[in-house]
Amino acid sequence: MLVPLAIIAILYCFLIAVNHLEEGHHTEGKTELEDALRRAAVACYAAEGIYPPDLEYMKEHYGIHIDETRYVVMYTPIASNLMPDITVLEASAAYEE
Repeated sequence: MLVPLAIIAILYCFLIAVNHLEEGHHTEGKTELEDALRRAAVACYAAEGIYPPDLEYMKEHYGIHIDETRYVVMYTPIASNLMPDITVLEASAAYEE
């Protein structure tokens, strides 16, 4: 009786660890996308003297690729000489709000 309970406990701990690993992977991907968007915006400003007017411009001219099944990007330009507001949300979290 004690052996099956131990196996169940080990499996339970393993499943929790895998779940935490997946959460960390999603958070890391979101952070990497945010960083890439900010770097592309700064590169645009350095090369052209303006920040990108919209997200499509960054995709076309700076090679940004967004997995829209996983992430929702809110890109709000403020002025051509001010860093835009860039927010990345996981797609499932964006629909829950």
